Amino acid sequence: MNVPKLRLVALEITRTCHLSCKHCRGDSHKITYPDELSLSEIKKILDNIASFARPILIITGGEPLTRNDVFDIAAYSSSIGMRTVLATCGQLLTRDTVKKLIDSGVARISLSLDGADVQTHDSFRGVPGAFEAAIKGIGEARAQGLEFQINSTLTTLNIDELDSIHDKAVSLGAVGFHPFLLVPMGRGKALSDCALSPEEYESALYRIAEIANSSPIEIKPTCSPHYSRIVREFKRNIVSADKIGNFEIEKNSKHHRFTMTRGCLGGQGFVFISHRGVVQLCGFLELEAGNLRNNNYDFKSIYEFSDLFSDVRNKGQYQGKCGECEYWAVCGGCRARAYYQHGHHLREEPNCLHIPVKS
Repeated sequence: MNVPKLRLVALEITRTCHLSCKHCRGDSHKITYPDELSLSEIKKILDNIASFARPILIITGGEPLTRNDVFDIAAYSSSIGMRTVLATCGQLLTRDTVKKLIDSGVARISLSLDGADVQTHDSFRGVPGAFEAAIKGIGEARAQGLEFQINSTLTTLNIDELDSIHDKAVSLGAVGFHPFLLVPMGRGKALSDCALSPEEYESALYRIAEIANSSPIEIKPTCSPHYSRIVREFKRNIVSADKIGNFEIEKNSKHHRFTMTRGCLGGQGFVFISHRGVVQLCGFLELEAGNLRNNNYDFKSIYEFSDLFSDVRNKGQYQGKCGECEYWAVCGGCRARAYYQHGHHLREEPNCLHIPVKS
């Protein structure tokens, strides 16, 4: 079986965070977590990755800016040829911090806005002043020319603000808007009742497609793999008019971005590394593909040969609709939602309404 080219690595350098976000996958707190990867360990991992690939490295947490050596990590990643980006809540973005990120080679940062205003965002983030701090941090990034994108986790609590959040991202000067569809794990389990139903989920993806069609910035839904199927249906004009009205993909639409990638990239170009060196399909599914501390930091062997990754690359291992679907190669369904809904990561995506076409 061919091993997909490694394109993205999310490296969780810490679990520490001073916010209390309702949807936090890691259930992060403002505490010191034991046994986090050291700088020397991280360098060994990055060296091994660089021996066979040059992926985008996403430095994430927790809040990565709580770690004193975050700039050393970013600088080392950049020095060995990786495009280095960083995910932050924005609370610690000062003029000096932004300058250090730029100097260490960080090409882009992502910040989260889970509401278009103070009330929604601060309620989601669990700390008063979170919205104001994020906006201030965004201003510092924009003033110094550090590229940034806005991420938003969508639930029934804020889905009505989807258009407003997008418009806010545009007005703030973001280069991209990445809406995430909730995966109920970590603290997010308490939001299970606020997760979008399959029908609401599908409707949200249609609306995102409409927004993307005319948006001046990059739109990339995350944790919503069957968006790839929806875009292809739009392009083939096989979506019923009652779902999309007069929707028609414009010639220069940014939808072309989604014809070149797969919906769920877990183990298929994307890998998550936890703060303790555990390699996973993604940050939302805590199934272990391998432990870097136990194999001399040999990431390459885990990525190429782990049973977990081999299984998700094999359509024959999938159960239910996903194993029969004509869109498997471009979608694959969310493996985390399958696990939390059905108890196994290779079961069908529970939020997908598509009925596979029988061959």
